[in-house]
Amino acid sequence: MDMEDLSNRESKAKAILPIISELTTDEEIDQIVDKATQASTFLKAISHEGRLMILCHLVTGEKSVTELEKLLSARQAAVSQQLSRLRLEGLVQPRRDGKTIYYSLTDDRPRKILETVYELFCKDSDAC
Repeated sequence: MDMEDLSNRESKAKAILPIISELTTDEEIDQIVDKATQASTFLKAISHEGRLMILCHLVTGEKSVTELEKLLSARQAAVSQQLSRLRLEGLVQPRRDGKTIYYSLTDDRPRKILETVYELFCKDSDAC
């Protein structure tokens, strides 16, 4: 990446990030704090390797708990525990079909963050 690319990236980042100064009102600061709390909760939910891997698999579409167990080489109890946390945080949603429970992403937030994670950690790796 050359200096021009770096400068362009910095300009884009500055354009979308809030600028907090002495001119920022208390109401604006409260809104920023509320959003920071939401972001922190979201990041905590995906900060576990197992939960992150579940989200990676769900990016490609709905999966049953059994499918996730096989993909993760994990026991049902461990997968269910991580799915429970993701469900609690509103990142995945269940669907029951008979005795089988399927999970899918609730919205596009996990996909967007996983694209960034992939870009930062996996893009130039043969392992990903």
